[in-house]
Amino acid sequence: MVFGPLKVRIYGDPCLETKSKAVKEVGPVERMLIAAMFETMEACRGVGLAAPQVGINEQIFVVDTGKETFAAINPKILRTLGSEIMEEGCLSIPRVLVDVKRAKTLWVEFTNEENRLVRAQINGLVAKVFQHEYDHLQGKLILDYLPPKDRSRILAQMKKGALTGNVIGSDDENTRKI
Repeated sequence: MVFGPLKVRIYGDPCLETKSKAVKEVGPVERMLIAAMFETMEACRGVGLAAPQVGINEQIFVVDTGKETFAAINPKILRTLGSEIMEEGCLSIPRVLVDVKRAKTLWVEFTNEENRLVRAQINGLVAKVFQHEYDHLQGKLILDYLPPKDRSRILAQMKKGALTGNVIGSDDENTRKI
């Protein structure tokens, strides 16, 4: 069985706001899903992709920042240090950028695709992507970080198809999204 590129779910899909279930064991089906998620992420020019974004509410996400590439199953954030506010986009919320406060350094734990427990300290872009994808597994989106007034304005613009602020230009070929 081969999954191939998967369809990325867009904001409004209930899968994106549902908390994901833990994976009991990483077997052949999960490995095929992970391979298809990497393929999908690459096709979409992303740096991270969580299983809920492709309609599967399981605790799996993939990351490829160009320097670090891995799959995380049943991830946990054990400790955080520092913080910074940075602009983030999301494959499931096209054309929207949101300022999000994230930890600069994380100590994490997850199972990899070979069923091995990984414990690591991560920083920079990898930490930012890890937190973003971890949020997806909790049913949390970047829009949830907005003040209610800004969230309402952006949702209204999205509904009308007329975003006027916080937009990723569709002609920017060098932009990779989380």
